Amino acid sequence: MDKNRKIMYQNLDYLLIAAAAVCSIAGIIIISSAVNSMDGGLKYILVQSVGAAIGVIAMFLVASIDYEYYGDIAKYIYIVCAAMLVLVLFIGTGSSIGSKSWIRLGPVNIQPAEFVKLGFILTFSKHVSSVKDTLNHPLTILKLLLHMGILLGLILLQPDFGTAMVFVCIFAGILFAAGISYKYILGAAGLLAAVAPLAWFFFFDEYQKNRILVFLNPESAPMNEGYHVVQSKLTIGSGQIFGKGLFHGTQTQLDYLPAKHTDFIFAVIGEELGIIGCAVVIALLFTLIFRCIANSRLAKNEFGSYICIGVAIMFFAHVFENIGMCIGLMPVTGIPLPFFSYGGSSIITNFIAVGLVLNVYMRRKLINF
Repeated sequence: MDKNRKIMYQNLDYLLIAAAAVCSIAGIIIISSAVNSMDGGLKYILVQSVGAAIGVIAMFLVASIDYEYYGDIAKYIYIVCAAMLVLVLFIGTGSSIGSKSWIRLGPVNIQPAEFVKLGFILTFSKHVSSVKDTLNHPLTILKLLLHMGILLGLILLQPDFGTAMVFVCIFAGILFAAGISYKYILGAAGLLAAVAPLAWFFFFDEYQKNRILVFLNPESAPMNEGYHVVQSKLTIGSGQIFGKGLFHGTQTQLDYLPAKHTDFIFAVIGEELGIIGCAVVIALLFTLIFRCIANSRLAKNEFGSYICIGVAIMFFAHVFENIGMCIGLMPVTGIPLPFFSYGGSSIITNFIAVGLVLNVYMRRKLINF
């Protein structure tokens, strides 16, 4: 190993790596319990484990290439991201009711939107850093909106409102960090309030309207649209303080809890590990988020800082939405809990995101590698 590369790896953020590793290992253990009563449960454990291994390798590969290079090829990254989302519209698979967000490659399902989130963080961070001096000019804002709008529109065509929400959060978070004027923030809030009724009557499908109505009152349809949330709340509540123990949760092991290894993995944690287990998981995830924010302050330039902010916002949006829907405070959107929910695309994406933050942290000093 040459001297510069040795110096680079001596400057790793080991707390960030440890938090990601612990979350990943804990996630595999929780998934093992969640799929214990399912046919072919071993397959899910193997897929998650292989995904984690691939993710770790990808994390270090992404970290080893100077992030400035990603900025130099940002246009090509954006084109690839858009092409992936267009491809999903033609050959994507999914449920008969809901989004068709997956591409099947033999025995493997890939969700391109997961990887596109990282592409958006990189390309949008580069875009914002390049227009920082004219950020609050109307034409600049329009170009930034177009940057997001193309990808967001393709995701909404799937349709995948949960992922679209994450994109909007990343967009807003990076712009806020860059110092966007409050007049644009207030204007966006007003526009959202005006557009919401139109979206309800002319854009939302019936199942999407039902999700929102059930979110407001899950008990109104406890055996239909509200079943997931009602069962999730019952499952979490049954764990009380210390939980029933791994592989011993009655709601989980008797299959009363739907999507228990994916969307509602947090409910499994609540039942089997109790409030204590939930608190530990939340602490681990927020350690990841806070390290990303801390590293944004150490970045050698604005591009690196925005990358870290984008990753932190992505993780926060996932954590907030997933836990929120499990306890009935947010609508059910199918957003996974980072590192804990089952999904090869998701866990690989999470490790690559950590790799981007490591990349910025390792190059916080003006050293050429």
